[in-house]
Amino acid sequence: MRSVRMRILAGLLVLAAVGVGAWQFLPSKSDGRTITVGTTDAVTSLDPAGAYDAGSWALFSNVFQSLLTFTPGGTTPVPDAAKSCAFAGGDLTTYRCDLRSGITFPSGRTMTAEDVKYSFDRILRIKSPVGPAPLLDTLHSVSADGLTVTFHLSSPDATFPFKVATGAGSIVDHTAYPAGTLRADNAVDGTGPYTLTSYTKDDKAVLAPNARYQGAVKGGADRPVELRYYDSPVALDTAWQDKRVEVATRQLPPKVLADLNPSDPAQRVFEADGSETRNLYFNTRAGKPLHNSKVRQAMAWLIDRERLAATVYDGSVDPLYSLIPAGITGHTASFFDDYPEQDAKKARQLLTKAGVTLPVPITYGYAKGRGAGAQEGAEIKRELEAGGLFKVTLQGYEWTDFQKRWANGKLDAYAVGWVADFPDPDTFGAALVGTGSAMNTGYSSKTVDRLIKDSQRYADRGEADRDFREVQQTVAQDVPVLPLWQAKEYVVTTEDIGGGQYLSDGTGVFRLWRLTWI
Repeated sequence: MRSVRMRILAGLLVLAAVGVGAWQFLPSKSDGRTITVGTTDAVTSLDPAGAYDAGSWALFSNVFQSLLTFTPGGTTPVPDAAKSCAFAGGDLTTYRCDLRSGITFPSGRTMTAEDVKYSFDRILRIKSPVGPAPLLDTLHSVSADGLTVTFHLSSPDATFPFKVATGAGSIVDHTAYPAGTLRADNAVDGTGPYTLTSYTKDDKAVLAPNARYQGAVKGGADRPVELRYYDSPVALDTAWQDKRVEVATRQLPPKVLADLNPSDPAQRVFEADGSETRNLYFNTRAGKPLHNSKVRQAMAWLIDRERLAATVYDGSVDPLYSLIPAGITGHTASFFDDYPEQDAKKARQLLTKAGVTLPVPITYGYAKGRGAGAQEGAEIKRELEAGGLFKVTLQGYEWTDFQKRWANGKLDAYAVGWVADFPDPDTFGAALVGTGSAMNTGYSSKTVDRLIKDSQRYADRGEADRDFREVQQTVAQDVPVLPLWQAKEYVVTTEDIGGGQYLSDGTGVFRLWRLTWI
């Protein structure tokens, strides 16, 4: 999921909650007061067919339901809108779910399997360039009968239940959403724990408990929440310091994160090793400056991840040398093995073999105000240009415009964060480097596609380890993407707010309903 959608891989990573004491066992003293949460993760669209990013999916997990969801720290999907789900037969190509009875949309209509079928069908029909269609690449068709929905897959896919549990599985009212286009207003017709009472783009989303909710969240939501969106980490930090928000998450400035003090009595700090990654993506299409893999390999010899993490991010992130982050099944250090240190001489030799004119001119785009994108871009430009081998033109864009530009192939290189869609290494495979990937680099490899398909055949996900390792080795040679860093997860709350440790745990669910006054 793109983050600048991309969370912590529960079960595979260890949550280190700093400052958690007996308060977490105390009963809630909620009296209906609103809890205000600040974030820099913007919402691309309120329509599930039109968004595949962290900010949008965080909202979706509160106002929509999927058939399945994840409990805090869980690694296996559990029923939410569904009463039960299971593969039919042993070949992992037919997946069937039975809905709970009596789930109703805001209009009063009862949810049926037809609404589920409609929700998935329209994602694939609309195929928004910034939507989640690439995640459903193995879905061939959906059939509905009363409260039973059946998914027919084009190939065996043991990870399909995980995908159903994501924002891509958000169920919409088929009478309220057009079949072939995105819904354009600022309303939501979902059945999640919350209803969206008002929304102002890039400003705030006001949520109220949904009295009609039926699902996995026991007791539903019991207090209103207001999500406030800030255009930069500095703006979020200012709001936090001015006490305009009770919760701050994703993302405070690197310097602030590095200096967080768990012993500060005025706040609670939750820190966890995370699976959020940030990669440098390359437009590999024919006719583009980075089409030749030797040119991309040369760039891999020039990037200094250690310096990037230390200077731009004040040590709040760790250098990453693999497509799959450390701590996740299948992780290797493939880029360290192939490009262990900066070497301008080897980079020049590769460019000479590629027969390109030096310096190679490229455009580098980043999202304005999101994290340290501008500073990061400047450092990458410095590193690439230091030996006179590249000439980099930097340009920042508003988030939605930035997404459209890389989706339309208008940028040569662009750095984007990625939060795991679900707790399985597959989330770092097809979506990032498979043919037709969400990052739209134009990269296509028969070897990578075959390995990804092979990995999805294993119900025991540990058996897919070899396939994932081979994917990473191939990617390190082809370099359609260059891993930069891996981040920790931080949530900061005031001392009178509980539940911050459950807010975001890498399962793709943003649990606003777990926040409480204490």
